[in-house]
Amino acid sequence: MTRKLAISLALLATLAACGGRQALKPAEGARPIPTALGATAPQTAQELMTPSTQSRPERNAELLTQSKERTDDPFDLPPSAH
Repeated sequence: MTRKLAISLALLATLAACGGRQALKPAEGARPIPTALGATAPQTAQELMTPSTQSRPERNAELLTQSKERTDDPFDLPPSAH
């Protein structure tokens, strides 16, 4: 079983290394990318692949600077007995 697993992992690693990195080009005969409403020109492939700020917001790594006493929660009830 271990040998089959090792062979499978080696095969998967080999297949994963086969992917090429090339510039994106539209397929032959494909219609051009439609222009967005209000835009003057269609976006390039690189612009379409770059996530916007809205889709990938920056993280706020602000640490908690003040601790506060927790207020009483009226909905934090013990489980019912029945």
